[in-house]
Amino acid sequence: MNNIPGSPSKNFFSQSNSSNLLWQYVQSMNPETVAQLSKPAPEVAQIMEQNLRGILGNLPPENFSMAITTSRENLGQLLASAMMSGYFLNQAKQRMELENLSIPFTNDKNE
Repeated sequence: MNNIPGSPSKNFFSQSNSSNLLWQYVQSMNPETVAQLSKPAPEVAQIMEQNLRGILGNLPPENFSMAITTSRENLGQLLASAMMSGYFLNQAKQRMELENLSIPFTNDKNE
C-alpha cells in the first residue's frame, strides 16, 4: 500500500463538488464577500483563545517558557476540535446578531 499515515486517500476528494450546493454558492461569491465572512470576530477569537488555553494549560506566556509535545494525530484532533468550536461560536454570534435585529411582529388587524 502507498498510503502515507495521515495523508488523505485517493477517494477522499473523489466526491463531486458539482453536487454540493453550498460549495457552488461559496464559489459564486465575490472575493470581497468571502473576505468579509472570513474575518474573525473579536469576541469569537477571545473565546477561542480562552478555550485553547484551557486545553493546553493556563500559564501566562510572559512568565513561562513552555514547550508542548504531542503526536501528529493528537495535534490533528486538537485542530479539528478548535475548528468545530470556532464554527459553533461563529454561528452562535450570527444567531445573536439576528435575534438583536429582529423586530416583534404585531398584528394590526385586531387593534
